[in-house]
Amino acid sequence: MNRKNSIISTNWIFNIDKRLPLKLVIPQVIKLQEKKRADSAHKNEKAQNYYSYADSVGKNLAFLPFTKVYYKTKKSTENDKVIFRFRKMNNMVSIDNTAIPKSEILNFINRMDYSVNPKIVLLFDKNMSYEEYIQNKILIQKLIYDFNNDQEEFIF
Repeated sequence: MNRKNSIISTNWIFNIDKRLPLKLVIPQVIKLQEKKRADSAHKNEKAQNYYSYADSVGKNLAFLPFTKVYYKTKKSTENDKVIFRFRKMNNMVSIDNTAIPKSEILNFINRMDYSVNPKIVLLFDKNMSYEEYIQNKILIQKLIYDFNNDQEEFIF
């Protein structure tokens, strides 16, 4: 992306090589998000950021919104949240220190009893490929947007 010629008042679509590790991708995404979020006379609050990916089921190009995601490069230390920990090349996810298969995430969350909607925190391994990251995000996309408006994601 030519950062000097980017137009901040439009939607941005990020097409990233699926083989790249998050430790290379996320710092660049953070820089671009900061530029777009900065105050500007041409700022458009309705402009969104999307990751593009090949939807193998629908056999077309698909988009995953991430405008409201705030990336952090340290671990979360707060205790009043439900923490999802995704590791590189692992079919299990740790939810509040309980390991479950990724295929059971939605069932696990539906069985939990919350008096109020919890704040969900996602932790991703910095060595995970961008492709694996997108697959995990797609897996839990509906769940996250049901609970959180703005989302913090930790890349460690």
